[in-house]
Amino acid sequence: MNTTVLVTAALLATIAIILGAFGAHAFKKFLPEDKLSSFEVGVRYQMYAALALLIIGYQADFSFYSARLAFYGIAFGVFLFSGSIYLLAFANHWKVNLRFLGPITPLGGLLMIIGWISLIVSFL
Repeated sequence: MNTTVLVTAALLATIAIILGAFGAHAFKKFLPEDKLSSFEVGVRYQMYAALALLIIGYQADFSFYSARLAFYGIAFGVFLFSGSIYLLAFANHWKVNLRFLGPITPLGGLLMIIGWISLIVSFL
């Protein structure tokens, strides 16, 4: 499981860096300031999740349910949280209605919170 966690962390960090670079340069040309700001929040939380997963991958004992839950909560949470923010940031530009994604963002945040609390439990 450690390899899965570490590869997931590396992929999330790589994608966060790529998206952050596009957000800082290319997306400024057509995204309004409020959408770009939201996009940057998604990138920032994705990088936080990647760093947390590195810690989990190197330190966690996956024989404990709490360590596995920490991985799944943070990984799926950031996918829902940041992913929905990215899509919502581009909805107007793409001229599509993605409002149904609005409730997905806090659900992703809740999963990340569960993951972080599980990480604390696994350390104890």
